[in-house]
Amino acid sequence: MVLVTGGAGYIGSHTVCALTEAGFGCLVLDNLEKGHIEAVKGVPAIRGDLRSPSDIEQAFCSYGVTSVVHLAAYSEVGESVQFPDKYFENNVTGTRNLLDAMETHGVDKIVFSSSAAVYGEPKTATIDESHPTAPSSPYGESKLRAEREITSRDIKSVCLRYFNASGASPTHNIGEDHSPETHLVPRLLLSLLGRTTFQIYGSDYDTPDGTCVRDYVHVSDLARAHVDAVRFLENSPGNHVFNLGSGHGASVSEVVAAAAKVTHKSISPLVTGRRPGDPSRLVASNELAKKVLGWAPVHQDLETIVEHAWHWHRRFPDGYKGVII
Repeated sequence: MVLVTGGAGYIGSHTVCALTEAGFGCLVLDNLEKGHIEAVKGVPAIRGDLRSPSDIEQAFCSYGVTSVVHLAAYSEVGESVQFPDKYFENNVTGTRNLLDAMETHGVDKIVFSSSAAVYGEPKTATIDESHPTAPSSPYGESKLRAEREITSRDIKSVCLRYFNASGASPTHNIGEDHSPETHLVPRLLLSLLGRTTFQIYGSDYDTPDGTCVRDYVHVSDLARAHVDAVRFLENSPGNHVFNLGSGHGASVSEVVAAAAKVTHKSISPLVTGRRPGDPSRLVASNELAKKVLGWAPVHQDLETIVEHAWHWHRRFPDGYKGVII
């Protein structure tokens, strides 16, 4: 049984689907602050918080947990700048509580949802796992501290450093639904459905068109990587770090152009100032994940990623409020 913390969230729900389809039993532990129970239909779930050791204990005592996929975290760069203590308590202390429970119950395998935010402002065009870690936000620092908590324990681990998760499952009724929504692709698409406004945060970055460049990786590809990582840990001791990205970058303006092409709608966004903590460019080298995990993104085309997200948002413009359990 794989315990998936944060399993009712955006990446978590896609990961639960991928693990289930691969033949793994899953137990979801989620406080549903950001997650949606509708996203994990048919999967046993406990409503609980990693800041509460008793909630974690309930999960380990209720099922025969053999490994953990840990995705429960606050993940907004801007919010972390405003409320750093909130991020360290949830992301770092919560991870420590989870690790304590794993040790108590003899569970020695964990796959951790980390982030490219641990790298900070990049020093190279593409970032590999040897790049220095120098987070430029409390969010990134909280992820790096959580990684260090994990590697300080006598357990087997894989830390997956995500770049920009995007898109939605093309085969299941699950997608991205945050409140408030801060991620680029859903903000853009929801604005076309009249559900929110869309702004570009900064056009004066040191990039070809002045807008931030990011590596957009399909959420279903990220989900598959967790399956690969769980299998990898069955026979691989030690601590491992892998970047998960497409290997190429797209600017905010290029994402807007892709959305206009997919939706056949004219888009004229308002350009405002930068958000604090946003690096100008984050693009992955995913060669190590390809070589060691045997993982590679399937949905590499930006328009495909946007198209899958558009299908979800057009079908469920109010998110999981429109999904029938």
